[in-house]
Amino acid sequence: MSVTYAQGFMAAGLHCGVKRKRPDLAIIATEDGKPVPTAAVFTKNRFAAAPVQVSRDHLQASNGLAAGVIVNSGNANAGTGEPGIRDARAMSKAAAAALGCTPEEMLVCSTGVIGKTLPIDAILSGVGKLAPESGKAANAAAAKAILTTDTVTKQAKFDGEGFSVGAIAKGSGMLRPDMATMLAFITTDADVSPEVLSRVLRAAVDDTFNTLTVDGAMSTNDTVILMASGRREAPSEADLEAGIRAVCEDLALQMARDAEGRTKIVRVNVTGAASDSEARQVARSIAENQLIKCSWHGSDPYWGRILCEAGAGEAQFDPDKARLSYGGVEIAAAGVEIDHDSKAVAKHMAGEEIEILLDLALGAGAGRIVTVDLGPGYLKENAQTS
Repeated sequence: MSVTYAQGFMAAGLHCGVKRKRPDLAIIATEDGKPVPTAAVFTKNRFAAAPVQVSRDHLQASNGLAAGVIVNSGNANAGTGEPGIRDARAMSKAAAAALGCTPEEMLVCSTGVIGKTLPIDAILSGVGKLAPESGKAANAAAAKAILTTDTVTKQAKFDGEGFSVGAIAKGSGMLRPDMATMLAFITTDADVSPEVLSRVLRAAVDDTFNTLTVDGAMSTNDTVILMASGRREAPSEADLEAGIRAVCEDLALQMARDAEGRTKIVRVNVTGAASDSEARQVARSIAENQLIKCSWHGSDPYWGRILCEAGAGEAQFDPDKARLSYGGVEIAAAGVEIDHDSKAVAKHMAGEEIEILLDLALGAGAGRIVTVDLGPGYLKENAQTS
């Protein structure tokens, strides 16, 4: 159970013809078709796709209420101009009619290739065939229908005191902080207002999805949607945020493990920075440096590249104070390599997960980025995209 794990929600997924064979259309909706408090975080890319623009408008028009979201994969409906806007609205209108709500109470998402016209007739035909229900099969069908280059579905759930959270997501490439090429749909049965829901979601996203980067590419379609049915209790904001964050953290790590061409997961931790924002800035620049990512693929603890990247940005950096560790073994300090257990480092680097700690020794700022290595598998996946 995942996206219908929380009480009050249904889901469905099927193949409608956007893709050749695989499932490509999904819906997540309330059981009674009535709108509930809903929050969303969208891509910061100014070249936002049509469904992002339409969903933003709908949430504003409904004052933070929605009855569901209709999702297609295989085509991003991005770079499609005004016809793309019309198609996104047509998707939400058809899904709303089937559910019994207004078009403004239905959100819409798309993911896939940019710049291609959406096969709207196939999608509208598919909407009429969707049969939302709860249960394991419905969760699995919806989770499969939103995938693009993913190799596995991504589902998560959480049990809190008097409330539950469930979720599905997609994402395996074109991932970076400030959202990734990802869609995530989260449901909870907590009794909560749209305002609190929005605060909770933004805090959770900032600490999880926004600390994930695969290739530094920001998508046109990134969306995280959180809906609350109000079927159970009203938890404290802190408890609800902890539950939402736990689900988002789970999904973010699943995305990292399924990243295109990945052989290693790398956690870049920066401490001792002048501020938290500078710590995350340094961690992110390290995580997105192609030379460093290639060295991780080769299990090479090339410490010089990391210090070089840390000193190249605008964040405060003093090489005479910085200290660098791999897997808990300190290998460089004051700008030079120091005596260390090279066998322990080699063993750590050979594993599937690498832990890096860079202490700048300048302040109390700390930040973390989760990323992956860069190897031939990524190039093979992305050499042809249309």
